[in-house]
Amino acid sequence: MQSSVLSWPRVVKSLVVLALDMLLALVATWLAFTLRLDALHKPEGLQWLVYGLTATLFVPVFVRFGLYRAIFRYTGQAALVATAKAIAVYGGLLLAILLWQQWLGVPRSLGILQPLIFVLLVGASRAFARFWLAGLGTLGGQGRFLVFGAGTAGVQTASAMGISGQFDLVGFVDDDASKVGRSINGVRVYSATSIAKLVAEHGVSDVLLALPSASRTRRKEIIESLRALPIHIRTLPDWADLASGRVTVQDFKELDIEDLLGRDPVPPNAQLLARNLANKVVLVTGAGGSIGSELCRQIVAEHPRQLLLLDHNEFGLYAVHQELQGIGVTHGLEVELVPLLGSVTDTHRLAEVFDHYHPHTVYHAAAYKHVPLVESNPAQGIVNNVFGTLNVAQAALVHGVSSFVLVSTDKAVRPTNVMGASKRMAELVLQALAAQPGSTSAGPVGTCFSMVRFGNVLGSSGSVVPLFRRQLAMGGPLTVTHADITRYFMTIPEAAQLVLQAGAMATGGDVFVLDMGEPVRIVDLARRMIELSGLRVRDEAQPDGDVAIVLTGLRPGEKLFEELLIGDQPAPTVHPRIMKAHEDFLEWPALELELTALRAATVDGDVHRIKTVLGKCVQGYASPAADPLMTSALS
Repeated sequence: MQSSVLSWPRVVKSLVVLALDMLLALVATWLAFTLRLDALHKPEGLQWLVYGLTATLFVPVFVRFGLYRAIFRYTGQAALVATAKAIAVYGGLLLAILLWQQWLGVPRSLGILQPLIFVLLVGASRAFARFWLAGLGTLGGQGRFLVFGAGTAGVQTASAMGISGQFDLVGFVDDDASKVGRSINGVRVYSATSIAKLVAEHGVSDVLLALPSASRTRRKEIIESLRALPIHIRTLPDWADLASGRVTVQDFKELDIEDLLGRDPVPPNAQLLARNLANKVVLVTGAGGSIGSELCRQIVAEHPRQLLLLDHNEFGLYAVHQELQGIGVTHGLEVELVPLLGSVTDTHRLAEVFDHYHPHTVYHAAAYKHVPLVESNPAQGIVNNVFGTLNVAQAALVHGVSSFVLVSTDKAVRPTNVMGASKRMAELVLQALAAQPGSTSAGPVGTCFSMVRFGNVLGSSGSVVPLFRRQLAMGGPLTVTHADITRYFMTIPEAAQLVLQAGAMATGGDVFVLDMGEPVRIVDLARRMIELSGLRVRDEAQPDGDVAIVLTGLRPGEKLFEELLIGDQPAPTVHPRIMKAHEDFLEWPALELELTALRAATVDGDVHRIKTVLGKCVQGYASPAADPLMTSALS
């Protein structure tokens, strides 16, 4: 029945409600006469005029207040207030007419009594419509939930979930002692220490975090306190979705991984962010990748004159260009966006780009970064990561680029794999070019080269987090390469923001290192993600658990621990999360000879020679014997 009513055209629905309101107005008039005269009323004489007046006078008033545009199954406090205001205006008009006409047999007090009864009847009809059409009269939903946060967001969350009819609200939870023990819309507020008891006694299956203003540190503390409970934890959707009133349980997001691992970001230095961007021509290589695209999102906000997006991945380039165009329209940003298909290994294409657009600032984020893939394809990794960087850097020198920033990685420190060694070689290229006399001073006469080194970013294409989510969705198991493997983690927006600020502090040849916080054991991350999905880890202690964690063994070239520094004692900078490393490097003449040998080895596909050159140049890189099958296949 409800679905049939909901399928009616909007005009039909409005006419039905109008007819119902007319009926309610007549009922209210009859009740007002009956109460006032203290007898069952039978209209006569001029009293019929009052019935006709009350059944029509409210119509223009209700239309003016928009009461027939409301969606009744989403009716809330604001709609009820609007209804009360409309009836107050209607009541004032009715009383004025009765006082003016003074009809025989019509009490003047009817102008007060009838609107009071009418507002009760209309309010009750709207409440019933919401209750019936939203399905709140059903026998419960798919589970029971608590809302953590008894503020405005928590009340809106509870209302949205109540409308969906899918879950039953057990109560609110809040840290504020002044709210505990009270009730909101008839629902009790409990203390945070009561959650375990509520879960056990009421069968709570879900906890929804409605804490939009809480710090990331506080959210992490709350989430950690709930880990041991068999509940599913989710967070608020976007405010716009919540405010619309059309939110179901599917709209609530899974926990952001930064809620599990993250820390509160440091506010950016606006002057540093704008220094190399405002009203400048900026080029981002690898613009379609995880880091490159986030760099672009933050760069457009600093009002560059032109943003050049270079990538060899057509779909990635198309996607980021479309997104940035949307951002520009939404925020009124007048930035010329130029999507450029091309590879950093194509020197001719790079020359065309630099010669035509004359970029002022370059962020070089293009790289092959998946350790096992580069380990299996070392020549291709070297060509892209080492010689691609050299190509872009030399083009920047020739065309007078003022600032060049390389996005590097913690895997460049004492690497055990070709990918990490290739990124350290890319750093060496920039350090050597920066040390060339007269070629790297900041300003119009040279290029200021710098590099920013950091660890894993959450949610990137190479991150373990999306993999774990996919595996959880399929019922597991979650795969971890080693029980002791640890990694540093940082959110993509924070990493990109720090890259932009670090590049603005460079003086030439700088190796910046980002403060990544504390390293995290990957197996602990897997366990947390399972538990916070309302599931149990299946292991020897819990053989009847839901999802297992399987150790698959370290992949080729994979390290147990990552480092950020080759040397010791990094120097602080003006930003608390950006440090400057002091790293030894080869002078350009010596490095150029090694690059010549490396290029020849990649052309020949000689893996042994490639790793030998890397071993000579990259501190800490051990050059294992090449796989003879791989060598023969490449040669």
